[in-house]
Amino acid sequence: MIENKTAFLIIILSLFILSNTGYIRGETKSPANDPFSQTKFMPGISFILDFSYVNRNIENEIYEALEIPGIGSIQPHGNEKKGFNFNYGELVLSSSVDPYFDLLAVFHISQEEFEVEEAYASTRRLPFGFKAKFGKFKSGFGRINEQHAHSWNFSDAPLIYRALFGEEGFQELGVQLKWVAPTPFFLSFGVESLQGENESSFGTHGFDLIDIETQDELKIKSTPLPNAWTFFGKTSIDIQNWVILAGVSCVVGKYRSEASENQEITSFNAGNTRIFGIDFTTRYIIDSYRYIVFQAEYLHRKMNGTRYDSTNILEDIPGNVVTPISFYRKQSGGYAQLVYRFQRFWRIGANWDFLCRNREYIESFENINPEKLNRYSFMLDYNPTEFSRIRIQYTIDNASYLDGQRQNYHGFSMQFNLAIGAHGAHAF
Repeated sequence: MIENKTAFLIIILSLFILSNTGYIRGETKSPANDPFSQTKFMPGISFILDFSYVNRNIENEIYEALEIPGIGSIQPHGNEKKGFNFNYGELVLSSSVDPYFDLLAVFHISQEEFEVEEAYASTRRLPFGFKAKFGKFKSGFGRINEQHAHSWNFSDAPLIYRALFGEEGFQELGVQLKWVAPTPFFLSFGVESLQGENESSFGTHGFDLIDIETQDELKIKSTPLPNAWTFFGKTSIDIQNWVILAGVSCVVGKYRSEASENQEITSFNAGNTRIFGIDFTTRYIIDSYRYIVFQAEYLHRKMNGTRYDSTNILEDIPGNVVTPISFYRKQSGGYAQLVYRFQRFWRIGANWDFLCRNREYIESFENINPEKLNRYSFMLDYNPTEFSRIRIQYTIDNASYLDGQRQNYHGFSMQFNLAIGAHGAHAF
């Protein structure tokens, strides 16, 4: 019995490739001469490996316990420990289904798990500039959210994205409809209907509670599905050597969550979430190899509803006994990065991450969590081809806390990112 799912997947995939290329069957006919050859129907297959060496001036146990008050732990899955890290493998299958649909699947592989990151179909022939997508996919919200980690300019996701959407970003089950306007410049609008299960900002499950004062049952219903709606618009113009891309985004939905401490549920939350974002990217093209890119985003989240704090369980009242309290949160932040490709194979860049607002109102009292939190990153990367990258990054983090005290730290990483197979080009 094979217990390792990743190894099992690789074995099955290898057998599939070999069987369809004729090696197992002993075939000698080339695909061009064999009208029944299955290789004509093989999807594009690629694999991406991300591996790194990391060093920090704090121990692993402290790093894993760091958090931001009012938000919680947002430490990334990659570059977790000092020393060597297998950050992830990414297996991509893509192909045209027929003249009407394309299909793409992205599988995320780590040492502990194998999961579907994206798996969706998209249309090819809708009229009037429309295009639809359905399945599990990265939302069109914002700029960096749709990008996979290997195409980022820096090793880590921005603080604000990890705070509002978690380490995996905003990816959901749902449908997307985009429209490209018939204008002389690029102008596109999109809407998404999503399941809304993201634990950081949404959630769908209800609760059965008991009010401590009245001892009445409080049944918090599960959210109607789909639970989240996203709206976005993007535009791009070219002015001589300048390329400018800008966008606005909004997502609204219901909020459900359970907050736990020491494996015991301490509070339940039910309310509404609204997140707004703006993004701006500009690239100045110096020549065929050299360019300068400035990219920035700003996100703002509003949450309001009722928090049900757990109390001491009464022996004669079974169930979750709670005290209802109204809450209202305002949290916002962003990032700004500058990258300069100064030679055919070399790039250098700097990134500023910030959380500028982190306020929570409980009943009529304002609880101001730590604000004006910053993180700075500097990188130098070497790209010998489009299939490989070696990146050195130095990070100064002034945004993390441990037991209510700010815990500043410095970190160094050397990242190796390699790709094989037929991997499509990334969007600008």
